[in-house]
Amino acid sequence: MAPMVRTSSASSSVTGIAFVAVAAVLWGTTGTAQSLGAGALSPFWVGAAQLAVSSLFLLLILAASHLQARRRAPAAAPGQPLLPNPVRLGLRPAWFLLASLGIGGYSIFFYEGVTRTGVAVGTAVAIGSGPIWAGLMQALVLRAPLSVLWWAGTLVSVAGGAAMVMARGGAMLSWSGLLLCLLAGLSYAGYALINKRLVTHMPPRVVNCYVFTGAACMAVPVALLYSGLPQWSLAGVLVVVYLGVVVSGMAHMLFSIGLRSISGATGVTLSLIEPVAAFVLAVWIVGEYQPPQSWAGLLAVLAGLMLVIGAEMRAQRAVAAVQMA
Repeated sequence: MAPMVRTSSASSSVTGIAFVAVAAVLWGTTGTAQSLGAGALSPFWVGAAQLAVSSLFLLLILAASHLQARRRAPAAAPGQPLLPNPVRLGLRPAWFLLASLGIGGYSIFFYEGVTRTGVAVGTAVAIGSGPIWAGLMQALVLRAPLSVLWWAGTLVSVAGGAAMVMARGGAMLSWSGLLLCLLAGLSYAGYALINKRLVTHMPPRVVNCYVFTGAACMAVPVALLYSGLPQWSLAGVLVVVYLGVVVSGMAHMLFSIGLRSISGATGVTLSLIEPVAAFVLAVWIVGEYQPPQSWAGLLAVLAGLMLVIGAEMRAQRAVAAVQMA
C-alpha cells in the first residue's frame, strides 16, 4: 500500500507543478500583450481594469457552473448559493481581505516601484524577492521550514532571473522605488501562502472570485487617484480584456489549483517561469536581440527550478511516508 500512496503523492505534485508552470507561462505574455496595443492607457489603469475584468470573468464562470448544477439536480440546487459563505466553512473573512490586499498591493507597489527604479531593476527586485519572502514566511510564520535544496534552487533561479532582467538595462537608483518593489514581492508571496490555505477549503473559482473582486475594489480608486479618468482605445480595451481573462482569470485559476498539491513557497518560486516565457516571446514574436547574459540567466533559472521541483517532490514523498508510518 505504501508504494501506491507515494506514487499517488508524487503524481499529485507533478500535476500541481504543471498547473503552476502553465500559469506562469500565461503571466509571461503580459509584456508582449501590452507592447502590442496598450495605447495611452496608464499602467495603473491597466492593472485596475485587469482585476475588474478578471473578477467579472470569474463571476461568469461561477454563474455558468451554478446553472449547470441546477439543471443536473433541480431539487438540490435552490438551497445552494452562487457564492458560498466562507464563515460557514470555517474560513475567516480577514484571510480573503489579506489575499485581496496581496493581489491589489502587488499591482500598485510594482507599477509605482518600476516607475521610480526603471523596468530592469524594478522587475528583478519584485519578482526575485517573492520566492525569498515566501520561503521566510513559510519558515517563520507557518513553522514549516524548507530544505537546503529548495533554498539553493530558489537562489539560483532568482539570480538567473535577475541576470535576465538586468541585461535589458535602464536601471535607476531609487531607494523608495526599491522599497516599493520589495513590498510588491512581499504582497505576492503573502497572497500565495494565504491562497494555498483558502483553496484547501473552497473551490479555487470561488476563492479567486472573492479575492479578485476585493482587489479590483481596492485598485480602481488608486488608479483614479494617480491617473485620473482612463483614456480608452480599442487596442487598450482588447489588451485589458486579454489580461483580465487569460493572465489574471485563467492563470490564477490554474495557479490556485496547483497550490492544492504543492507548497505555497514552491508555487511562488515556480512563478519565475514568467520571465523565461517573456524572454522566449520577446525573441520569437517581437524579434528582440538578447545578449549572452540573458541566455546565461535563462539557463540558471531553469537549473534552479529543477532543484526546487526535486526538493518539492522529495518533501511530498516524506509527507506520504510519515502518513503511512
